[in-house]
Amino acid sequence: MKEAMFWTALDEGKVRCDLCRLTCHISNGQRGHCGVRENRGGILYTLNYGLAVANNVDPIEKKPLFHLCPGSRSYSIATVGCNFRCLHCQNASISQVSNNDTISGTRFSPKEIVEQAITMGCKSIAYTYTEPTIFYEYAYDTAYLAYEAGLKNVFVTNGYIAEKPLRKLAPVLSAANIDLKGFSSQFYHKVCGANLDQVLESLCLYRQLGIWIEITTLIIPGYNDDRNELVKLAAFIVDKLGVDTPWHVTGFYPTYKLLNAPPTPANTLRMAQQIGYEAGLHYVYVGNTANCGGEDTICHNCGNTLISRCAFEVTKNNLLHGKCQTCGTQVAGIEMDCN
Repeated sequence: MKEAMFWTALDEGKVRCDLCRLTCHISNGQRGHCGVRENRGGILYTLNYGLAVANNVDPIEKKPLFHLCPGSRSYSIATVGCNFRCLHCQNASISQVSNNDTISGTRFSPKEIVEQAITMGCKSIAYTYTEPTIFYEYAYDTAYLAYEAGLKNVFVTNGYIAEKPLRKLAPVLSAANIDLKGFSSQFYHKVCGANLDQVLESLCLYRQLGIWIEITTLIIPGYNDDRNELVKLAAFIVDKLGVDTPWHVTGFYPTYKLLNAPPTPANTLRMAQQIGYEAGLHYVYVGNTANCGGEDTICHNCGNTLISRCAFEVTKNNLLHGKCQTCGTQVAGIEMDCN
């Protein structure tokens, strides 16, 4: 347990958590919506600091981040808790925490995380699996140590962090994969318990701060697969984030509380990819499917295959100094031919 960052004392012993865009007002003895930040005697504490519930070495492609050191490994870390209540959560057993739940995890200090990442030959540390915003203090301390050690830091996030915390972290945050889960307010309210407009504001702030971002949309049949909605989503990425922003359209499989929806048909994913290209995006990827090829990086100028991927692994990287060897076009990203 550690005193939280970003909170405001209110009347009658209450506090307001200023970490994410929910801005929970929390009475003494109660926790915020995330389940891991608690008001104790008028002071807000983070309960999950230093308690890792998952730590693994993953391909950076699994985040998915395709334009940050392709083919490298990322040391992935998580604690319990989340500020969303997604009906289709893939990690509900560790993300969904109630007010009375015990905060589980194994003691693992920021220093130990960085040392382990270096020992395992990783180029980055990923704050992932659950929502990294809700273990901000833990991630913040780790990220600054990682930065000093020459490692990159990446968030895999729902994009609901408040402005001040993101600005404070930005100097050491290299990249983020941000879920843009749909493009209707109704979908976000019903399926995620969140506000679409606030996610869009956060996405623009990431871009403004110069953090490399990639967008992921899990396409759920009957929920967020409307063609017109996807057209608007792709247009937002182009207009507000730029044509070089990679968009990952991924397949859904029934899980958690959303067992009534079928798996995403392959033709729906192909439709979404085509929508992205027609909108002007340079990099649109199809993921979470059995077939390889949809995750290859293609030169948007000459059509040459630059990076081939299959099952989260880079099988071939044809870039030279980050450029297409056929036409010399620069590929957007960070250390694109580092492997």
